Amino acid sequence: MRRIAVAAMLLILALGACSAVPADPDGTLDRVTGGTLLVGVSPNPPWTDLPEGADGDPAGTEVELVTEFAATLDAEVVWVPGGEEALIGQLERGDLHLVIGGLTADSPWREMAGFTRPYTESADDGAQIPRVMAVPAGENAFLVTLERFLLAAR
Repeated sequence: MRRIAVAAMLLILALGACSAVPADPDGTLDRVTGGTLLVGVSPNPPWTDLPEGADGDPAGTEVELVTEFAATLDAEVVWVPGGEEALIGQLERGDLHLVIGGLTADSPWREMAGFTRPYTESADDGAQIPRVMAVPAGENAFLVTLERFLLAAR
């Protein structure tokens, strides 16, 4: 009887240690919800396209997805244009919450950022190229929330 009680207690402790809710060590999801979503945009039509001059918002399929995602969080989007390398650096430093620009699943930036699961594919020379978005490494609650949105948006 004592073995059963000990086994039951160990099982309860083990299950309690398993968290079903991912965490954000830097609190990205909490800061963005009801606040501001800072999005780095690298030009790569048709995924992302930057307007000529300083006026206007970017366009493209990923811009539309991020705008819809931000609405689900009641967040205002601030677009930060730039090249991939500079934007990923800003993401690493915590200056951005998300980077878009038709990134591919085999991107060299994979070591420096968290990537969503591929949310779509595009054909390139007969091969299917998986497309992803980049978030700060380790911000898993934000990543999971974005992935759930992208899955539902398919």
